[in-house]
Amino acid sequence: MSAAVWAGLGLSLIAGMMSGNCMLPSKFAKQWRWENVWLVFTLVSLVVAPGILTALTVNDAGGLYASLGMRQYMAPFLFGFGWGIAQVLFGLSIARLGLALGYAVIVGLGALLGTMVPILFQRLGVLSTSNGALILCGVAMMVAGIAVSGRAGMLRESGASGKAAPGAGYVTALAVAVLCGVMAPMLNFSLAFGQDIAEAAVLRGTTPANAAYAVWPVALVGGLIPNIAYSVYLLNKNNTWARFRPFFPDFWFPVMMGVLWMGAIAVYGTATSFLGALGTSVGWGLFQIFMIMTANISGVITGEWTGASGRARGLLRIGLGLLAVATVLMALGNR
Repeated sequence: MSAAVWAGLGLSLIAGMMSGNCMLPSKFAKQWRWENVWLVFTLVSLVVAPGILTALTVNDAGGLYASLGMRQYMAPFLFGFGWGIAQVLFGLSIARLGLALGYAVIVGLGALLGTMVPILFQRLGVLSTSNGALILCGVAMMVAGIAVSGRAGMLRESGASGKAAPGAGYVTALAVAVLCGVMAPMLNFSLAFGQDIAEAAVLRGTTPANAAYAVWPVALVGGLIPNIAYSVYLLNKNNTWARFRPFFPDFWFPVMMGVLWMGAIAVYGTATSFLGALGTSVGWGLFQIFMIMTANISGVITGEWTGASGRARGLLRIGLGLLAVATVLMALGNR
């Protein structure tokens, strides 16, 4: 593999590790409720962090955005809005299903669709090549690994260790997670179908490695709307505005979440530029694989698997092994 592909692989790993841990700080908030945490996380990750990154990395950002037409804004904004709905569902699913299983279901579907849709719409011819066959095998292995990891999580939650079987609330939470997984890759679609903005940024002097930073603010403004709306709705409904006092130390946990999340998205965007024409497909798959592996390992470290049966732990190890094989196949397919 070329040095560029190795760089893209390494950056995808870093992005996955950051994203896989981005929800972890929420476990340490003591006073704030979910909606308090999510509001601050939303503002940091979708407004403050991307704004700073764009200002630092995109040449003449103001002139760039002023020169764009509605057609160039539409696709990344609308996909970002759809992804924003998925973000709300994501937070609820993680709270209900746990870090490991929630990530397996949501990111599993998101990884499959986010990898295949850009190929099907933009690079269909690659599927008839030997590299395309490797990528498809990698995608199949990725789905298998996610399914096995998800099964391990279900055993952990159900009766394998003597606990009561999941009830209707669990099934509902799982259904919400599936819907979230279908909509989650829309953020990647924003990047894949927002390349007009990235190309315009390059023409104004932005480096290709930083061009994705010009697309993210457009997509994330779309995602901001449902996230802010739902957080404010819950703050009013549950009368939890008062929980913002005291402001510290809980404030720092969603700030850390936002920095980790936007940092992951920024690094992923750079990784796609090193992975070539299939960057938004193969790169997305690699990003999601590393994210799932990190989330499951973090779940083990933080005690989510305490008391789980030997079978559940064995399936988790098999799932992680399948994901590792998928990584190799997809990387080889992108040579």
